[in-house]
Amino acid sequence: MTTRDIDEFAEPLPATRRALLRRVALGQAEGRAPSLMGAVVRDGRLVWTGARGCVDGRAPDAETQYRIGSLTKTFVAVLVLRLRDEGLLDLGDPLARHLDVPQAEGATVAQLLSHTGGLAAEARGPWWERTPGALRPGTADIFGERPLVHPAGRRYHYSNPGFALLGALVERLRGAPWGEVLAREVLEPLGMGRTSLEPRAPHAGGWAVHPWADVLLPEPAEDTGWMGPAGQLWSTSGDLARFAAFLLDGDERVLGAGTLAEMRASAAPEDGDRDAGYGLGTQLVRHGGRFLYGHTGSMPGFLAALWVSAEDRLAGIALANTTSGPAIGAIAADLIQVVAEHEPRIPEPWRPLPEVDPELLALTGPWYWGPRPYHLRLRADRGLELSPAAGGGRASRFRAEPDGTWTGLDGYYAGETLRVVDGEGGAPAHLDLGTFVFTREPYAPDGVVPGGVDPEGWRAL
Repeated sequence: MTTRDIDEFAEPLPATRRALLRRVALGQAEGRAPSLMGAVVRDGRLVWTGARGCVDGRAPDAETQYRIGSLTKTFVAVLVLRLRDEGLLDLGDPLARHLDVPQAEGATVAQLLSHTGGLAAEARGPWWERTPGALRPGTADIFGERPLVHPAGRRYHYSNPGFALLGALVERLRGAPWGEVLAREVLEPLGMGRTSLEPRAPHAGGWAVHPWADVLLPEPAEDTGWMGPAGQLWSTSGDLARFAAFLLDGDERVLGAGTLAEMRASAAPEDGDRDAGYGLGTQLVRHGGRFLYGHTGSMPGFLAALWVSAEDRLAGIALANTTSGPAIGAIAADLIQVVAEHEPRIPEPWRPLPEVDPELLALTGPWYWGPRPYHLRLRADRGLELSPAAGGGRASRFRAEPDGTWTGLDGYYAGETLRVVDGEGGAPAHLDLGTFVFTREPYAPDGVVPGGVDPEGWRAL
């Protein structure tokens, strides 16, 4: 058995399991939840579940359904990104290009996905989460007197109606209800047979807990109709573990890893909060020094959270059947932190590249942007990595393209083109990175530096 086998696929160690169970127990007791379910995914596999409280007289398990609320939004975003990847829409398209919804005039698909479309936070009354969807028989009926509360694209403003429109967009372009499309295109390929629009036994009942006494009140579980894409789904910790594995590495039957990386790139900060933001259908947070992506959710009687740490290859899931009480997002994040701190990830063994192109190898080493030194390293698949020789600065990884250039993958140069410019005799003379010139010597007299180099060269003061 290799180190990789032990690290990735074994269940957590006894001390780790105890710490995980304690976190779930604290959340259930302090939050006064009738039941609380926790789960941990490591390297795409469900490795731990734990529960406190009961559902119908027994402890819930990985097959017990809970309503997951706004976690539904991430599923809808996956459907929209599939349409984009197939060429059926562009994220920059105004919604009006595909749907006749005057209330969202000017908002683009990307803005709806990132809650920057300016739409109101909630649907027209009465309280949509506790009333039948039949009260809003069409998309126009989900809007109140002020459907737009901010100019489109100006700021982040969470909008449930915005995702209702994205669900309607899926229905228009697929010619089938969004729930059917979701089952066919996402749930079935990922093996999520216990995720559904309506509850299926065994499932938890939703409760409200009295704020000043330990007594309960049942909450309604309505079919929210057109508002369903904002929070309709029911799921289990077992199914959400499969979804977390998908969010980590992708699945070409659903979405590739590149599109998922796009979904978790920040599109808007949450009201100026540096530690929280929103991508395309995914919430982004920092917790315990870690960058996490996923989503939280709430519906009357239920709370849910799913977070993924790509760096640790861990995911934490928490589900409860109470309207309020447990800090569900913090619990799910703490499950990741417990495993990461008790069982820190063992690095992959270093291995040499299977082959090397001598021309690429000749590009590696020091380059200079003006007087500042950088290092250029060769990565797998002909990729490159540019980073400052010392201190912070603009570091990026680059993907090789068929035309002999490279495209930035992250940091300041994400999306920018890096190309090698040859000099006399065909030898590399300098690098051009989005018009920035990197030379082999700092401000060499014969270097092609914009603005030229003083012919007297370097001198003492």
